[in-house]
Amino acid sequence: MISVKTKEQLELMRRAGAITRDTLRLLEDKARAGVSTAELDKAAYEYILKCGAKPSFLNYHGYPASVCISIDEEVVHGIPSKKRFLEDGQIVSFDVGAFKNGYHGDAARTVAVGKISPEKQKLVEVTRQCFFEALKVLKDGVRLGDIGWAICSHARSFGYGVVEDLVGHGIGREMHEDPNVPNFGVRGRGIRLAAGMTIAIEPMINMGTSAVDFCEDGWTVKTKDRLPSAHYENTVAVTADGAEILTV
Repeated sequence: MISVKTKEQLELMRRAGAITRDTLRLLEDKARAGVSTAELDKAAYEYILKCGAKPSFLNYHGYPASVCISIDEEVVHGIPSKKRFLEDGQIVSFDVGAFKNGYHGDAARTVAVGKISPEKQKLVEVTRQCFFEALKVLKDGVRLGDIGWAICSHARSFGYGVVEDLVGHGIGREMHEDPNVPNFGVRGRGIRLAAGMTIAIEPMINMGTSAVDFCEDGWTVKTKDRLPSAHYENTVAVTADGAEILTV
């Protein structure tokens, strides 16, 4: 069932969203060559607790960390490790959730480690813009297919692959609620969204094929052709005439 939030509930989600936003900013600042992904995860964990919140991802269905940290060809759900260090030229995706006062915030960013190639930079920029293309059409009464179409049409105009095996989602008291929010779709199709609904829109865009592999660790997802992937996500609230981003 899709829930519609009250003004009071939306205010609580703004607070969770602000912690999520600031955790991502912390990670972006620390994303430099030589730092281990475990060190980044620890910094995020400590910051979220300091804010009086809990990491949404830690132990969620058994996930062993507070942040999903995915590098280059890893699409999502990369597990932090003391043995893995960031290197110049990589792109790294941070996916973070914070739970406070009974509500979740969820957002993701892909950032550069040092100097990256023009091809990677373009992928990161287009993936971010895919989110804002979706935001342009989001409002009370819009159909889910319109959102997916806005994302996929923008990405595919650059020859990129749009991941179809993973989707965005509703969010609120639970990290994942109805409805699923695909990054592809047909205009004029799908359920209608209403003011007060809250969803996580998260384009996952690949430089090459849209196909992915699910790895043996049970979490990490990689591009099948091992070309880079980028991820950009925000929690948003549908309004009468548009949307409010809760994690920026």
